[in-house]
Amino acid sequence: MAKKLRKMLGNVNAPSTVALMRLIDTQSRATICNWCIGYAEENILPLFEKHCQNDDRPRNALNASRDYLDGKVKFPVVKNIILNECHAAARELDANPVAQAAARACGQGSAVVHTLSHSIGLYFYGAAALAYDILGLNATEAEYGKIAEEVCADMTAALQAIAVEDEPNPAKIKWSC
Repeated sequence: MAKKLRKMLGNVNAPSTVALMRLIDTQSRATICNWCIGYAEENILPLFEKHCQNDDRPRNALNASRDYLDGKVKFPVVKNIILNECHAAARELDANPVAQAAARACGQGSAVVHTLSHSIGLYFYGAAALAYDILGLNATEAEYGKIAEEVCADMTAALQAIAVEDEPNPAKIKWSC
């Protein structure tokens, strides 16, 4: 019988996760959105495209979110692409946990333009995609947990690199995790 894989990796109560969430809380909506979309484009989307070369749905969601931030499209257009393209791609990929987690992570990274708390979903799903890609599908929980911690550190460093010190308009996020 095949090993049951978790859809998300990482621990919401881990000190590294709490620190990432606190850092996110100090930044503006624009900074958080650009960080999430950029991180997904650079680190997660390539995993999806490695496994699903002819499927543009996660890329379309990230592009639509950028277009929304730039005022080129209204949110209902973005929402439709996220739900009916990107998340639909994830639902179709039960046989490929790497691509499935990557599609979900891209969906979360895109959906941050609507709800900033999706930023932590980018971490949890992104950690799963990266861990399953790096370690395969038969590693131990501890091995997967180590990769999740590394992803959290990488995401924190990426946000720190663009963070606005003493941001005058920090986002007010209601974390529900």
